[in-house]
Amino acid sequence: MADINALVVYKKKAALVKDKIDGKITITLIDGEQVKVRDKDIELLHGGPVKDFSRITNNAVPQEAVREVWELLLAENSTTVSLKELSELILGEYSPSAAWACFCLLQDGLFFTGSCEAVTLRSKEEVQIEEAKRGEKMRETGERSQFLERLKACLKKPAVSPMLDSDARFMQDVEALAFGKSPKSRTMKELDLGETPEDAHALLLSTGFWTNTVNPHPSRFGVSLSPAKNCPETIPAEQRQDLTHLAAYAIDSPWSTDPDDAVYIKDNILYVHIADPAASIMPDSPAERDARDRGATLYLPEGPVRMFAEEALPLFALGLSEKSFALTFQITLNESCEISKTEIYPSVIKVKRITYEEADNIMNNTSCEDNAALCALYDFAQRNFKRRTVMGAVNIELPDVHITVNNDEINIDTIPNFNSASLVRECMLISCEAAGLWAAHNGIAFPYISQEVELQGKILGGMAGSYQLRRCMRPRILSTKPGRHQGLGLDTYTQVTSPLRRYTDFLAHMQIRAFLRGVEPFSADEVSARLGFCEAAVSAVNHAERASNNHWTLVFLSDKKDTEWDAIALENKGSRWAVTIPAIGMETQVPLQKDVSPNDTVKLILKSVNIPRGEAVFVSKK
Repeated sequence: MADINALVVYKKKAALVKDKIDGKITITLIDGEQVKVRDKDIELLHGGPVKDFSRITNNAVPQEAVREVWELLLAENSTTVSLKELSELILGEYSPSAAWACFCLLQDGLFFTGSCEAVTLRSKEEVQIEEAKRGEKMRETGERSQFLERLKACLKKPAVSPMLDSDARFMQDVEALAFGKSPKSRTMKELDLGETPEDAHALLLSTGFWTNTVNPHPSRFGVSLSPAKNCPETIPAEQRQDLTHLAAYAIDSPWSTDPDDAVYIKDNILYVHIADPAASIMPDSPAERDARDRGATLYLPEGPVRMFAEEALPLFALGLSEKSFALTFQITLNESCEISKTEIYPSVIKVKRITYEEADNIMNNTSCEDNAALCALYDFAQRNFKRRTVMGAVNIELPDVHITVNNDEINIDTIPNFNSASLVRECMLISCEAAGLWAAHNGIAFPYISQEVELQGKILGGMAGSYQLRRCMRPRILSTKPGRHQGLGLDTYTQVTSPLRRYTDFLAHMQIRAFLRGVEPFSADEVSARLGFCEAAVSAVNHAERASNNHWTLVFLSDKKDTEWDAIALENKGSRWAVTIPAIGMETQVPLQKDVSPNDTVKLILKSVNIPRGEAVFVSKK
């Protein structure tokens, strides 16, 4: 029981007892605050009397004296002593200030722990371990202080004050912030810098811990860069229609490594052959869950991170071996290029792989073996394009590029407008339309896609008009109910042509395959649930791809200050113009002269590049 003017401990702080009334005790803390407590809330240090805190100091007890008493007590096989005994042994007295000093030793916890009534000695092993920890911490604190000094000097004069390789461990929190793995950084805070991924990225570049070639954007969007590891089962033996007697053209870009469609037309029957992963990848199998989690293949300039394991390509991709297994969409067309009949079935085909450029050359050379077949496909494409245009399709043509990074060498290639590219596009669109109609006719829940277009004002021609049209496109809507896709000019639309690249396409294939096997397909609710699950992943993939392409474009531009670029004026934005730079596929805004009109070619000069901020500044050439 503590009397008035006794020295007590309250929540590990020194306090003096000032009053006791009806079991309630009033204490005064060292900062002058008065608190009413119960007897069990405080611990008696010294009975006093102590009138003020002037003689209660926190002066450190000599460490040698503490160690000497600790060793003496251990030698006597003592395990506990009272605080009074400890005070008398170490300081030769039991006074209020001595009692508080010894209590501080308990709080320090190196040699003694416990309470005022029973002070416990720590063993030699415990003290050795604790001293080693404290020594490491002190060394780490000192090294960190030196690191921060080097860092501050480096920020002032990077070339004069280089960082050490060993400093990398102190920059881990900065990297975590730059990669979007942590919302905070101790180092950034201690330097009084902004705690944003962009600020962290800038610091890592300015100090040399990162080079421009580090791309943090996939990580920021939570996209995995690890390849899928669950290898699909091999395609089982089943009855397939043998179409190896028919030509099948897989027309794609020269850099494509996962061909998943091939086409042919004969007598108004269009054959669209699609890779058939749903032949062996079953719902809820490890490979299917991998694809669902990823949502889509991530295409980065550094290389693709596929939705399925790499081992899936030789199993399912078309044209990688002499014969390929496919899911064939056989579409019968009338003279108006409308779908009159759709059949879907497993097949085996012989695929001929050619690039867009090769296909265009073949169509321009009547002596080539495949000229007639490709020209027939192109004739169909022109007729289908006309049909969709009459139905209100919105046709947008803006510059596009392909960016590749190989051993830090960056190549940006413009993508030409090949006739064969439109051929493939129209074949894919009509097969998606046919699949949607087929699914609706058979009562199969399917991932349909619709989109609205809100045309505003007069639409210009050229790239400026395409820029206007793109802004008129509303976000697409995924649903299990068919809806009009106004942008494509189709009353029913889905996607089935890229089951190796997009999970929604693969989901459609699983539904088709279930129906063909006589197995109950997913319900509409289950399809909706899977669509909802993968949409967030698809959004992350899309954002990561766009940000990564912009990152590498800026890296490409980073050593090209004051270079000249051709741009196309798209739209007046008040004091600035929206422009596109076709050679690098970049859109930006710049001040231009007053006599500029939409679709005019203008000359720009690159003035600066800020990779962390994702910005390049161009000005008009005078």
